[in-house]
Amino acid sequence: MKRLALGTAMALTGALAVPATAAAHPSDNRPRVDVIARGLNNPRGVTIADDRILVAEAGTGGNSEFCIANPEQPGEKSCLGNTGSVTAVEKGKQRRIITGLPSLAGADGSAAVGLTGVAAGPDGLIGVIGLGGHPDARAGLGPSGKLFASLVALSPNRAPKQLADLGAYEKANNPDSADPGSSVDTNPYSLVSTSRGTVVTDAGGNDVLNVDRWGNVSTLAVLHAQFVPSPFGGQMPMQAVPTSVARGADGSYYVGQLTGFPFPVGGAKVYRVRPGHDPEVVADGFTNIVGVAADKKGRLYVLEIMKNGLFPGTDPTGALYRIDRNGQRTELAAGQLIAPGGVAVDDDGTVYVSNKSIFAGGGELLRIRG
Repeated sequence: MKRLALGTAMALTGALAVPATAAAHPSDNRPRVDVIARGLNNPRGVTIADDRILVAEAGTGGNSEFCIANPEQPGEKSCLGNTGSVTAVEKGKQRRIITGLPSLAGADGSAAVGLTGVAAGPDGLIGVIGLGGHPDARAGLGPSGKLFASLVALSPNRAPKQLADLGAYEKANNPDSADPGSSVDTNPYSLVSTSRGTVVTDAGGNDVLNVDRWGNVSTLAVLHAQFVPSPFGGQMPMQAVPTSVARGADGSYYVGQLTGFPFPVGGAKVYRVRPGHDPEVVADGFTNIVGVAADKKGRLYVLEIMKNGLFPGTDPTGALYRIDRNGQRTELAAGQLIAPGGVAVDDDGTVYVSNKSIFAGGGELLRIRG
């Protein structure tokens, strides 16, 4: 199956040319880490727009009549609620500027499926709402169901508007259909807005999609499955699960992968994606990448949701690495990240990370400086 491995992670409580084999080392100058927002509901993607730090909150689901089988917890249900939101932090104050977005979660509200990415588009805020399964599952979710697996326009005091049905595109095209283990599965997770449209990673579809200004969807790249050692012996296909995308100073897109089962430690990579070219590995040796960002100096930031793997009982400590242009890796805020969910970097080098991303009401936004 092409089951989205990121859901498993949630149920359990990714002009720059970077050498792929550079060694990581801890920072000699410890950065300052401050919590600048609290009480967030399953916070995921982070972006910077108009001097505001924006955080996508997947919400806490709800207790409505609209429920579907939880794909990661057999016998359990995920039920719909309009609890997703966008929190803005500006001048030291936090407030939810968008509310009422569709969200799916279990009874405790943790590990929700909902808004996972937000960005400033040419006509206002846009976002992606995930799903983590076959797009037909939306039919059991009532009127709000159609917004899952979609690119949406976001406005205060207005219902979200579907700009592109990414789930329908996956069902009609399934771009990685030739790969072993492929099935129709969709979970849009991260996005980058450009003057020509929007680039989206579909972590369930194992592809990078382009949505033009008129809502037309096309495949920019497919990250193919790879054979890896199976914990049961022999080899098995591992899905790519591209969770994150950032645009580099060179205009290329940098895509991080979570990886699918068996989630090998050190098995995740960062790819450079350029139209008309095959995806190119620019950095490897990571574990469970959930976020990437690039700064104006050509440096890359790579965020791991859980640095020690995605199995029950695993330490939920995450990790953030900065990769310099010469390939040197520096871990930032070592030991201070718990299941982080998204990363963004400001023009002055200040880094923002959503922390405790799989918890209802316990999420944070961190500012990392120095």
